[in-house]
Amino acid sequence: MAEVESAAKAVALSTLMPVVATAGMRRVSSYRRAAAARVAVEEDCWVVEEQALFMDVAEVGLYTLMWTRTDIAAAAAFLPADGVLGDAAAPEALALCAGFLFTESIIETMADIAEMAFCPDASNLVRVRLVQPSKASSQRHGGFIASSCGVCGGVDHAGDIRAGLPSVLDTLRIAPASFEPLMAALQSRQAVFNRTGGSHAAALFSGAGALLASAEDLGRHNAMDKVIGQRLLRGLPTAGCGVLLSGRVSLELIVKAARAGIELVAAVSAPTSLAIEAADQLGITLCGFVRQGRLTAFSHPQRLA
Repeated sequence: MAEVESAAKAVALSTLMPVVATAGMRRVSSYRRAAAARVAVEEDCWVVEEQALFMDVAEVGLYTLMWTRTDIAAAAAFLPADGVLGDAAAPEALALCAGFLFTESIIETMADIAEMAFCPDASNLVRVRLVQPSKASSQRHGGFIASSCGVCGGVDHAGDIRAGLPSVLDTLRIAPASFEPLMAALQSRQAVFNRTGGSHAAALFSGAGALLASAEDLGRHNAMDKVIGQRLLRGLPTAGCGVLLSGRVSLELIVKAARAGIELVAAVSAPTSLAIEAADQLGITLCGFVRQGRLTAFSHPQRLA
């Protein structure tokens, strides 16, 4: 009897699996084989989902962002005078678009957007109309933005993307001991990674050690843009905050942080040499290897109270 009940429970669970919140993931067939095994075992597993989000910025360009959608918010719109129109305070796709527009210097503030809305005929297309399109100063005027996309061009071009950026303020102070609970809080919100092992995460935090916004995506840059965009859509500041990152830190992530006024970047993994140079130049505290109760500060350690 117990065996029958156990089997019935297993069938019920397998029936329910597709209904479980799986935004950002897809279940696929696979063949698992241990090193010493003679036979491969067929099994289902979860993988991170990769989709295309098209953003048409009138008179500037059409951008194709390869991203992971992790929410189920309905299509929405943003108007500076009214804020977000829709059921969610910061729909993920609009947050990604807002963060990308801001960190790529296409806009300076949300007031530069005349309108941002999903196309009624295409659920993966966001149309953006700027107040003054001629003021957009981004290095990117449309194109394909891969999930791993970084600086386009060589090392000589790398200096261009941080040229003209002012140093961030020096207001944030945080105890190194605060990072362990912050990282634990971020990891607890990584539903996609915990099931697939294939996504990155980012989270904004305050000097008081409070987590302010978090996001997942298959791209590190997207996750960063999403959390910045969440704050922008809510009319909340990013300046003076810190950011947690689940992967390595490269130059363009430091530049995105500087554009948002983020004073501290803390990552589980290592920074690159150009990231360290940029963080030092822009006044950002850059910490790597933030795990297991330790960290390594590569620039401006004065914020580690």
